[in-house]
Amino acid sequence: MTETAAALRTVAHNVRAARIRAGLSLEELGRRAQVSKGALVGLEKAQGNPNLATLVRLADTLGISVSALMQGPSEGRVRVVTADAVAPLWTGGHGGEARLMLTTSGPAPVEIWRWRLRPDEEYPSHPHQAGVVETLSVTSGRMILVVDGAEHPVEAGQTATFDGDTPHTYRGAGTETCHLIMTVHIPPGPASAS
Repeated sequence: MTETAAALRTVAHNVRAARIRAGLSLEELGRRAQVSKGALVGLEKAQGNPNLATLVRLADTLGISVSALMQGPSEGRVRVVTADAVAPLWTGGHGGEARLMLTTSGPAPVEIWRWRLRPDEEYPSHPHQAGVVETLSVTSGRMILVVDGAEHPVEAGQTATFDGDTPHTYRGAGTETCHLIMTVHIPPGPASAS
């Protein structure tokens, strides 16, 4: 429970700091991110339990990575992260999960995710800000990537890339669990006004 409370305090601090840097009021951030003002007030007070979709919308609106909302101060020049040390940000109904392993630093950060999708399990993603590019590399199993309504099968050993500013869904396919590594390339600078 203490780790969860500490993580929520970090998210609260980072959301508030990013909102202030962007010059946005709670009302304006809520409008742009489609998150209620009450939820934002609670989040900035380290209360509540924001889900992955909420964190993605806030990060996109603020022009930063999801992990920038979640990480504390830098720990040095080299970071080695073990998958078991990172809590899933999404857990599917059949045991699938998504873990945000780390985010690179710099003006155009890249998020590195590990996903596990069980057959027929899916995650529909909110469209990201313009300029976000996602790349999926399937390491085992199969999946269906749905981008703007069109289905694209992706199998072990294949990699797909697409602009993330359109509706997209990740769906496990076949009879085996699909394992994949996803990178999310975030454009530099804060998001522009909608």
